[in-house]
Amino acid sequence: MPDRGPRTGRTPNRHDWKKEYEEFAARDRRTTLEPADLERLGIAAYLAGHESESIDIHTRAHNVALERGETRQAARSAFWISFVLTGAREHTRAAGWVARAKRLLDEDPRECVECGYVMLPRALAQASSGDFAGAESMFAAAERIGQQFSDLDLVTLARQGRGRALVGLGRATEGVALLDEAMVSVTAGEVTPIASGVVYCSVISACFEMLDIRRAHEWTEALSDWCDSQSGLVPFRGECLAHRSEILRLRGRWSDALHEARHAYDELVTAKRPGQGTAAYALAELYRLRGEIADAEQAYRLASEHGRTPYPGLALLRLAQGQNETARAAIERVMAEPARGRQRADILFGAVEIFLASGDGAAARQAVDELTTLERIPSSDWLRAMTASARGAVHLAERELRQALGPLREALAIWRNLNVPYEAARVNVLLGRTCRALGDEDGARLEWESAARVFREFGASPALAEVETLMNVPASATQHQADGLTAREVEVLRLIAHGKTNRTIAHELGISEKTVARHVSNIFAKLDLSTRAAAAAYAFTHRLMT
Repeated sequence: MPDRGPRTGRTPNRHDWKKEYEEFAARDRRTTLEPADLERLGIAAYLAGHESESIDIHTRAHNVALERGETRQAARSAFWISFVLTGAREHTRAAGWVARAKRLLDEDPRECVECGYVMLPRALAQASSGDFAGAESMFAAAERIGQQFSDLDLVTLARQGRGRALVGLGRATEGVALLDEAMVSVTAGEVTPIASGVVYCSVISACFEMLDIRRAHEWTEALSDWCDSQSGLVPFRGECLAHRSEILRLRGRWSDALHEARHAYDELVTAKRPGQGTAAYALAELYRLRGEIADAEQAYRLASEHGRTPYPGLALLRLAQGQNETARAAIERVMAEPARGRQRADILFGAVEIFLASGDGAAARQAVDELTTLERIPSSDWLRAMTASARGAVHLAERELRQALGPLREALAIWRNLNVPYEAARVNVLLGRTCRALGDEDGARLEWESAARVFREFGASPALAEVETLMNVPASATQHQADGLTAREVEVLRLIAHGKTNRTIAHELGISEKTVARHVSNIFAKLDLSTRAAAAAYAFTHRLMT
């Protein structure tokens, strides 16, 4: 909340918030500050990363204003206290201070800019309870008060709140337009840094919920440039730190992403800020993709301890360890639990990979079908790419080779357009397998070489090992791909050829006998065989015994 009076100018191009905090703190030690100056000191303390001290300072300002009968100033201080407490997820205390601010303002019937600010947490509470219509109405009222008093901070905060409420109401186009407009005010330096931080974190969170990763990346880059001019500012807090790490990972800057994720987790734990689980999960995903199993295990455990579900990442880690049954049981359980938006999309996308690895094409198709229904999320090229990748993988696994080419090419084009090289390289691997199965060995090698370059650059050891194995195995030894067998089905087929029973195969592979029976049924169906002897003959004929 800015000082009283209209705001017509911009914030300075450069500012040192640590220095301002230290100077005001020194003045506070020398003399008794007025409530307005205490407010500035409290804001500077917050921007410099001293949240607890900020609460103490605003509490002092509130008490001094009450003693002097300055009702509006006391309400302003109460708002700031609730603001900092909300950021610390101390919602009950925050609600108490909001109630006090509202009561103080109700004692004076005249409309004022403070009335608009007090509406913000109330509208946020409505949105949190699912009352998006009520939230949109209250945010709109606050925006009108901000315009009336020429308070750009209030206008911008209320505008982004309206945007998110409209997205919640299904009016995504209108909502996203308001979010973009709010971010323009932020990156142009038209609002104060404290408003900038709130708007940025809210908009980035909304972008991730809508799977609009392109927009999240562009606004993060823009705000990072602006933050560089604000010395001493702590701009990224809470989940914003973790989201920043994830954006770096998606853009292929894995070393930077790993550093940022570690920093985010350490910073959030030390400061006891929210978002620790999100940061731990981001760290775990990087470790998993790099093949650092023990570190990934620990990071997923930390994510769970901090209240963030470790799935689908942990299930995919189990799959990478060859624990297919464990992975499948976990993903089936997670799929039965409520989830929405990006979290649901990630779970379904991971489920497709796990189901295909266990030879259950029907379950994989069901997951793809649900992903398709999620495509109604607006502005989400990301979700379109996920769906196309998954659909192509299912076609490939079920011998529908020519049908696989269309969705895989579509997915590759979208991933590249979104500038997410790892995901694009994973599609290159699938395209290479499809090309080889169709007899196009040159096409397969080109796809795999492209993928290998990316995996090698990023340090994605498991993915690199997979693609190097594909390139080093002769086409004749992988002819089974043309018949649609999965890697696990090939393992089962080899053991059948060695005369092993289903029970023995289950013991050797660490899976259930029921799963082995399903694999055997799939093998017979795909190869058009009816006996184990015929299956053994196929394995020997196609040189699958090594």
